Amino acid sequence: MKLFTLFLMMTLALVYVKSRLFSFRAQTASDYAGLGPAISLREHLNGEILSEGLIYGPNGRVTNSFVAKMVGQWDGNKGTLSEAFTYSNGKQQNRKWFLTMGNDNRFTATADDIVGEATGEVSGATIRMDYTIVLPEDSGGHTLNVTDWLYLTESGVIMNRSEMRKFGLKVAELVATMRPQ
Repeated sequence: MKLFTLFLMMTLALVYVKSRLFSFRAQTASDYAGLGPAISLREHLNGEILSEGLIYGPNGRVTNSFVAKMVGQWDGNKGTLSEAFTYSNGKQQNRKWFLTMGNDNRFTATADDIVGEATGEVSGATIRMDYTIVLPEDSGGHTLNVTDWLYLTESGVIMNRSEMRKFGLKVAELVATMRPQ
């Protein structure tokens, strides 16, 4: 029994170390400092944007896809990003982010389905944002921890990759493009 407990503890420790040091979650904004083209919330999340994406479930299979029309507007260090999603299953969803730029390329954001405040950082060609979201009741009503990474490409397209976790376990992933219209 002691050997099994020791084995289980070592396995859990290895999983934890892997997820913190050698995975998507291990990235930091400083990993991308100096890489270009430089992304700017005010510039690249401004005006009309078309997003298309896929949502993967915990087994890695596509569970849904979407098209979202977005509109970003800025007034100094404060901005909004309105999103209108249409999913492949026919559902529609709207979200409006309220963004505030702070110091040192850091920002905060709120939205109706976000718990508290999202925090983010802009660095080089990337934006990282961490937040907790509450899914709609018809999608299970789950509360998930989300890490969003946005990567600006040379062509001006933004690639978005998000990982959603519950109780520390990955339950979904999103991959999307965002193109200015």
